[in-house]
Amino acid sequence: MIEILTPAELDRARRAGAVVADTLQTLRSRSTIGTSLLEIDRWAREMIEDAGAQSCYVDYAPSFGRGPFGHYVCTSVNDAVLHGLPRDYALADGDLLSLDLAVSHGGVVADSAISFVVGESRPPGSTELIDATERALAAGITAAGPGAHLGDVSHAIGEVLSAAGYAINTEFGGHGVGSTMHQDPHVSNTGRPGRGYRLRPGLLLALEPWVMADTAELVTDADGWTLRSATGCRTAHSEHTVAITDGGAEIMTLPTAAAR
Repeated sequence: MIEILTPAELDRARRAGAVVADTLQTLRSRSTIGTSLLEIDRWAREMIEDAGAQSCYVDYAPSFGRGPFGHYVCTSVNDAVLHGLPRDYALADGDLLSLDLAVSHGGVVADSAISFVVGESRPPGSTELIDATERALAAGITAAGPGAHLGDVSHAIGEVLSAAGYAINTEFGGHGVGSTMHQDPHVSNTGRPGRGYRLRPGLLLALEPWVMADTAELVTDADGWTLRSATGCRTAHSEHTVAITDGGAEIMTLPTAAAR
């Protein structure tokens, strides 16, 4: 199902987006050497509940996972890239951490992810990985607008990732959001321009380029959730929820001034 949101629903999406973005910024600032992934999950729960929002993950039980997820934020470290299940692991200097968070507020969902390096060390390739996903995300947002096709967005994302030298996995990508977290349409991280669904004002999309340093193959942890690079290489993941408007694409998951 593809939902087209009303102006009132888009206002609620903005509020949901602010909760997601501000929570992620706070979690990033608190994620230091020695921080446990379980602490990050606990902080996420507290902030979501304090904001009057609801987690999209805690009861999430799709066919590809070993559900329910049972936690409030995805915490993916180093070679883990998607659906990282929080565990008793203390962050070390130089760890590349991706946090992915989705909440519902007022019946509308927003979804976002950030990647960053913990501490002062910068292991080779880490900054380049993160930068590529952020630039690809920006390109996808620029390509999104009323009348554009999904293929235009996917092509823009894929061009940046490919030019940076990364292979692209097409098993997981962006998606529609609205009253639920994962909806149609699927937004691949590579594609052909001029193809696919034509974007309309009121459509809410979560765009999420992600890459692995030297492979496109994923493996799943024994926890049934955490997806890692098959070679053990580092990974990165960036995501924003955007609304298609008459003037282009509005980013819903930017932090408020108080959280910056």
